[in-house]
Amino acid sequence: MQRRRCIVIENIIIPVIIGIVALALGLLVGYILRKNLAEKTIGSAEQKAKNMILDAENRSETIKKEITLEAKEEAHRLRSEVDREIRERRAEIQRSEKRLIQKEEAIDRKTENLERKEEGITKKEQVLKDKEHELDGFIEKQIAELERISGYTVDEAKELLLSNVEKEVRYEASVMIKDIESKAKEEGDKKAKEIITGAIQRCAADHVAESTVSVVPLPNDEMKGRIIGREGRNIRAIETLTGIDLIIDDTPEAVILSGFDPVRREIARISLEKLIVDGRIHPARIEEMVEKAEREVNNIIKEEGEAATFEVGIHNLHPELIKLLGRLKYRTSYGQNVLKHSVEVAHLAGLMAGELGLDVKLAKRAGLLHDIGKALDHEVEGTHVDIGIDILRKYKESEAVINGMAAHHGDYEPKSMEAVLIAAADALSAARPGARRETLDTYIKRLQRLEEIANTTPGVEKSFAIQAGREIRIIAKPDEVSDDAIVFLAREISKKIESELEYPGQIKINVIRETRATDYAK
Repeated sequence: MQRRRCIVIENIIIPVIIGIVALALGLLVGYILRKNLAEKTIGSAEQKAKNMILDAENRSETIKKEITLEAKEEAHRLRSEVDREIRERRAEIQRSEKRLIQKEEAIDRKTENLERKEEGITKKEQVLKDKEHELDGFIEKQIAELERISGYTVDEAKELLLSNVEKEVRYEASVMIKDIESKAKEEGDKKAKEIITGAIQRCAADHVAESTVSVVPLPNDEMKGRIIGREGRNIRAIETLTGIDLIIDDTPEAVILSGFDPVRREIARISLEKLIVDGRIHPARIEEMVEKAEREVNNIIKEEGEAATFEVGIHNLHPELIKLLGRLKYRTSYGQNVLKHSVEVAHLAGLMAGELGLDVKLAKRAGLLHDIGKALDHEVEGTHVDIGIDILRKYKESEAVINGMAAHHGDYEPKSMEAVLIAAADALSAARPGARRETLDTYIKRLQRLEEIANTTPGVEKSFAIQAGREIRIIAKPDEVSDDAIVFLAREISKKIESELEYPGQIKINVIRETRATDYAK
């Protein structure tokens, strides 16, 4: 049994040992084969690497030789260029040295010539000095001989000669001055007359006097009733809003507007004409038309001022000055229209300035603006000259223009000939036959004074003198004066008029107080 077990063990172990030995032999053989194969592969790679290194060394040697050759060639080329440039610069320096040597030689020759000339001049100066000494001695001898013969010293002879010459010159100068003065006076008078006459003849200005009434034509006599309105409400509204008296009489197809203020009269005329064309005449429509007429008159004032400046040829005036000039269209002085008068003065002053060779533009500008203060003299205290000075300074006019305006009545000293010409032109324009009417001016001033007295009374909104000054219509402030108080207001104004104003007959004081409420249904 034990023997059988051993046999079985042997049968199992022996194949195992044989398998192990075979496996070991296989591994050994495989190792040896792989090692030989790897050694062959490594040997071939090393050989390739050596070959590549040799090729690279050969190529680098070739490149190195090529670069060295190129560097030598470039160095040779640069050396050649530098040598050539050095040779050229040396040649240029040699040429410059030759030129400098030639110039130095020329300067040396000129210096020698100048030295020789200077020596000649020195010798001539010495000869001249010697001759001058001889001449001085000769002159002294001559003077001494003359003093001995005449018995006068040099100073005494000079004094005697000068006194004789002075007497002769004084006499001749006095005769000449008298002759020149007489001729200058004759020629000055003649020239002044020619200049003034020529200026007047060349300046054609209109002298139509402004009236105090305007006539509005009507399409038919039935229109008079519509203008009057029910119980006179329309005519009262027109008179109240404009301050102009409407005269509706037997004159066929016409209504007369009476008032001293031409601006108000023009507003009333335009308003009435618009109402007649429109056909709707009632208090509200009248008030609307009066406002439109006021705007239209303001536009007319601006256009008249622009037309005056264009006619005279004056530009660059301040717009406010142009408006003030336009207001002069509705201003009269002794019956003479102030705007027409100003234009005429500008023309006359410009013509005379042109004849005398003075500044024509300055003369025209100051002549046109010389009465600018009259546009505001009823609103501002002071004379129209002082008001005009303030206005012109406010709107940056030059001092020459201001002086020309200020000196036209002799209130200020004229500082230029143009200022004198403006005063002369103003006198010429006013002195023309029929240019002024003192009675009309006095009448207008009285009406203006009448309105001024009323307007300065507390509680008065505005006032209008109508009926040639026989009536004054006063609009009271409804929030300050009650219905009962208007009686006392009328009495107060009548007392002031009696104490401050002289007038023929009597003046009716008509005080109106009205409270109006207006609304619109939308």
